[in-house]
Amino acid sequence: MGGFFAAALNEDCVFDLFFGVDYHSHLGTRRAGMAVYNSETGFDKAIHNIENAPFRTKFTKESNSMCGNLGIGCISDFEAQPILVRSHHGTFAITTVGKINNSNEIVEKILSNNTHFFEMQNGDINPTELVAAIINQKENFIEGIKYAQDIIDGSMSMLILTPKGIYAARDKKGRTPIVLGEKDTGFCASFESFAYLNLGYTDYKELGPGEIVVLTPNSVKTLVSPGNDMKICTFLWVYYGYPSSSYEGISVEKMRYNCGRLLARRDNVKPDIVAGVPDSGIAHAIGYANESGVPFSRPFVKYTPTWPRSFMPTHQSKRNLIAKMKLIPVHDLIEGKSLLLIDDSIVRGTQLRETTEFLYASGAKEVHIRPACPPLLFGCKYLNFSRSGSEMELITRRVIKELEGKNPDEKMLAEYADPDSEKYKAMVEKIGEKLHFTSLRYHRLDDMISAVGIDASKLCTYCWNGKE
Repeated sequence: MGGFFAAALNEDCVFDLFFGVDYHSHLGTRRAGMAVYNSETGFDKAIHNIENAPFRTKFTKESNSMCGNLGIGCISDFEAQPILVRSHHGTFAITTVGKINNSNEIVEKILSNNTHFFEMQNGDINPTELVAAIINQKENFIEGIKYAQDIIDGSMSMLILTPKGIYAARDKKGRTPIVLGEKDTGFCASFESFAYLNLGYTDYKELGPGEIVVLTPNSVKTLVSPGNDMKICTFLWVYYGYPSSSYEGISVEKMRYNCGRLLARRDNVKPDIVAGVPDSGIAHAIGYANESGVPFSRPFVKYTPTWPRSFMPTHQSKRNLIAKMKLIPVHDLIEGKSLLLIDDSIVRGTQLRETTEFLYASGAKEVHIRPACPPLLFGCKYLNFSRSGSEMELITRRVIKELEGKNPDEKMLAEYADPDSEKYKAMVEKIGEKLHFTSLRYHRLDDMISAVGIDASKLCTYCWNGKE
């Protein structure tokens, strides 16, 4: 995943840029960068590895040395960005959020014109550099951005910093958000809507699917009007989004609370306490507790909000270790208790298995698990949710292969996605056994969509039902 922020001000923008990017730290764990433009000194750019230190620590020097009234920055899980490009458009900086599934095909098309060289890292082309190369195939930024959005299989939102202003372009289907803020001295663009509130901005507008605007310190000009066909990622509300954010006018915290309420309405167990796996599971658990009347409690706490996400490390052994280390039990609230835990999802099963085992080791009598979304059956085609490279790392796919004796086809997966089918029930039961849960009940897709509260046709649910 990743997040970005931009500022166009009638004063130095680096303070706003520094903290605006930092507010996206929950969306990335590996790379971060900032680029600014100063009319006297030109472009300045910095990229750092943030795997072992937070953004603020790594970019303290740049926050004091950089200066300019236009700037963009990002937090990324993978590629180094923003990148600085010289082309027939002039010099510009670009940062992106998205995923390109057909990069090899696009690269061959561009290389056939003998117009671009690509930097390779671990055998992969930097996707942001590829987007810049696509844009450079056209005569101006507007046509270049539209061309990129048309030929990329996946999704691609971007910010482009030029000497005249900052282009902000939301991906064609609106799978990820871009929101604009305003204050007396200018404008900003942000992935997360809360990131600019403490910097003195108020809401200006949210870009629609495929919309392209250009920000200057004095104006926001729409260059391409938004389309009508939207497929925003539902997982933004369930997991990725910060609690204080909103997407399409729907609060992340409110949506999670609604999820918990609807989970409780379909449940029949009577635990002693309800708990959320921090951080994203907490609002779900509060909604469940208030609806069911079962007390909410915190039988474990997260050691630090910036502890790496358990599904991010490359090696399974490291994922297992992090899953054990990140949560600290409160024994007095566990011993002899029947617990119901709500987590945002089950991906590989690593974290919840480890969590359940230490709860039993701490004296828990029962551990009932309630994921706040349906079983994840498909790897995301549109966002870099996880670069595992294989859907068979999903606990659901491994269990289905065991039950069927082979890898499932599309028809078979459709049966396993149906919460009223016998195959679905068998899969859920088997997952619960493997992960040592007392009971397991997933959130239903129809209930989760109701919790969001916008038309289902505007939501991407591919990772749960395989439907585009």
